[in-house]
Amino acid sequence: MSYITTYTGKHFDPLEPDMAQVDIRDIAHALSLTCRGNGHVKTFFSVAQHCINCALEAEKRGYSSRLVLACLIHDASEAYMSDVPRPLKRCLGEYCRAEDKLLDLIYEKYLGTSLTDEEEQLVKSIDNDMMYYDLKELLGEISAENAPAIKITLNYDWVPFEQIEQNYLALYEKWNNQQPKFH
Repeated sequence: MSYITTYTGKHFDPLEPDMAQVDIRDIAHALSLTCRGNGHVKTFFSVAQHCINCALEAEKRGYSSRLVLACLIHDASEAYMSDVPRPLKRCLGEYCRAEDKLLDLIYEKYLGTSLTDEEEQLVKSIDNDMMYYDLKELLGEISAENAPAIKITLNYDWVPFEQIEQNYLALYEKWNNQQPKFH
């Protein structure tokens, strides 16, 4: 079998992705059930919650609706390919190429084009800032780096996945409605 069956019942091949098969409902559902840190956290905190925080931070920083939406979907490939921890991902060249291909297709579907290098840097900066706090709050890991300044108040309380999924989709609708229509 060369496909996964998604939450909405699609047969999706992550190695040969079809843009028509990408569905924000599948992304929101899967990411709301995918734990940050490969599950090595003090309490469940989903990739969707992390992405929501990234999008809210981009919004507070005054970034464009395109960048806010990009922050929301920056880990969307993980809905189809799983979340691989950064240290391991560095050893998985083929996986990274497939992930990049899928993420570019997702950006193309929801943003019209892939991210520019500058946009990618802005998204990565917020992602790294959130990772600092995720590690601190979810693992008690204090980095030698100075805490990055962020504009939102983070909450690491446990929230049912259904609520996170709804929050993710609501943010998607809010920011997608401000985008030119591509799909």
